[in-house]
Amino acid sequence: MDQKTDNPAETLHHHLHEHTKTKEVTNRLSRAIGHLQSVKTMVEDGRDCSEVLIQLAAVRAALGSVSRIILKDHIEHCIVHAVEENDQTAIDELEHAIDKLLK
Repeated sequence: MDQKTDNPAETLHHHLHEHTKTKEVTNRLSRAIGHLQSVKTMVEDGRDCSEVLIQLAAVRAALGSVSRIILKDHIEHCIVHAVEENDQTAIDELEHAIDKLLK
C-alpha cells in the first residue's frame, strides 16, 4: 500500500525506476558543470557581462536538455509501469515534478 502525504514528491510508490539514459545524462551534466565552472571563472576574472550571459544561456540550455532526457525516460519507463500497476501516485508525483521544473 502507498504511503500518502500532502506533498506528492514525498509519497512512496511501488513502480520500477529504470534509468536507461544514465551515461548520456551524466555526460551532459559533466559538460554543464564545466560550462558553469567557466562562468564562475569568467566572473572572477571580470570578463564582459555579455560573454557571461551567453555562457549562462549555454548552461541553461544544457540543463534543459538533461531535463528533457530524464523526463522522456521517466515517462517511457516509470510512468508506463505505474499506469500498468494503476499507480496514481506516480502520475501525481510527475505532475508535481513538472510544476517544479517549469517554475
